[in-house]
Amino acid sequence: MATANLGFEEKLWSMADKLRGSMDAAEYKHVVLGLLFLKYVSDAFEEKYDSLKNEPYADPEDRDEYVAANIFWVPKDARWSHIKNNAKKPEIGQIIDQAMIDIEKENASLKGVLPKDYARPALDKTRLGEVIDLFSFKVGDEDSRSKDVLGRVYEYFLSKFASAEGKNGGEFYTPNSVVRLLVEMIEPFKGRVYDPCCGSGGMFVQSEKFVEEHQGKLGDIAVYGQESNPTTWKLCKMNLAIRGIDSNLGEYHADTFHNDLHKNLKADYILANPPFNISDWGGERLTEDARWSHGIPPAGNANYAWIQHMVNKLAPSGVAGFVLANGSMSTSTTAEFEIRSKMVNADLVDCIVTLPGQLFYSTPIPVCLWFMSKNKAPRGLRDRRGEILFIDARKMGQMVDRTHRELTLAEINKIVNTYHAWRGQSEAGTYEEIKGFCKAAKLAEVQEHEYILTPGRYVGIEDVEEDSEPFEDKMTRLTSELAEQFAKSRHLEDEIRKRLGGIGFEF
Repeated sequence: MATANLGFEEKLWSMADKLRGSMDAAEYKHVVLGLLFLKYVSDAFEEKYDSLKNEPYADPEDRDEYVAANIFWVPKDARWSHIKNNAKKPEIGQIIDQAMIDIEKENASLKGVLPKDYARPALDKTRLGEVIDLFSFKVGDEDSRSKDVLGRVYEYFLSKFASAEGKNGGEFYTPNSVVRLLVEMIEPFKGRVYDPCCGSGGMFVQSEKFVEEHQGKLGDIAVYGQESNPTTWKLCKMNLAIRGIDSNLGEYHADTFHNDLHKNLKADYILANPPFNISDWGGERLTEDARWSHGIPPAGNANYAWIQHMVNKLAPSGVAGFVLANGSMSTSTTAEFEIRSKMVNADLVDCIVTLPGQLFYSTPIPVCLWFMSKNKAPRGLRDRRGEILFIDARKMGQMVDRTHRELTLAEINKIVNTYHAWRGQSEAGTYEEIKGFCKAAKLAEVQEHEYILTPGRYVGIEDVEEDSEPFEDKMTRLTSELAEQFAKSRHLEDEIRKRLGGIGFEF
């Protein structure tokens, strides 16, 4: 996955990052991504404008032409050519702010979404002008749109900002390999897709890609999301707008627990990466909530509130896939144990996957994926009622830098095929249990293990190949190798003493 970036994202990032100077990554993120968005809408507009100019009887200033083509209307002074011509002026900040205000005024779906603080004194205007010059390549014309140039740059920048922000980066970005795994597992072909804590919208983007890769149409899925952080909510609106993804993210940012903006939604697919182990989620004010059908989640940890919120939002044959901290699989606090045991007994838990550590920017801890299903015997699939599939993928992933790991495409496919084969999808082949990797356990076995859902409990230990070398031979070989190492070490020691002695340091 790490090699999938096509070079220019990286070059662009290093150039843009140079311009950051001492500015905080969290702040700079909005400067850069806002400009990229402006460039995108302007490219798309100017390309359409030029083509209308060459058409007889067409009026390039007729906004209906743009609406019909699903292109944002960009007023004269907000077009990139105007911005670029003024990039070196000291008032460039005001010019960009005005451009953002004008675009919002002309396009209702962007109201209150675009960043408008480029004029603030703290933002170095010379640097701002240099970033504008840097973004002189095309990102919004048809050719670039078909190659998803901006989408790729946007995602690369989001991941880099997440990395730079460290702990807080996880609030708006779930690593691509994890998103891809979740999406491929639950296959959102057609229907309503929901993410109750949608960050910058990565789950929706990947779902749309999945639909397109499988010859579906962009409109086959309807996107519903909610996000409590105001700047992240705006980021998500921009991220989806540049890809032409229609979405219902509510009229504003809001807390999913205390102000559910999609009260009556029943989703066919739920994808989520909720913030882990939140202690101050206000649970004590929600003890009577109708969503807690399996028990009241503890006020000190939101994990089981997220799980129940999502189960409550599933349609009768809906499937949910989400990321949680590993503690969620085995926590024994009274409330959480009760909820987990009731959900297992209600046959809602379909599959649990443990992942390796260091996949996330925000935390090095290993995480797990939960898959919940309202209907384990749907048409066209095997009846898997009374079973839970456990997959232990802790040994997977490759380090892409000193602190981060990514799942490879082959590893993602292995996990996905195992789940799909177990579900009875013929194209995935026959399901086989692999010691140390996967096991389908009956509910009775899970009950015996006191409802602990940690895959390591069930999959066993992988068979290690027998070592054919006799013990005596092995010891002889190892001791001679060790003697050789000792000799080398003594030689080095003598050499160091000699060198030090030569410059007057005896010891």
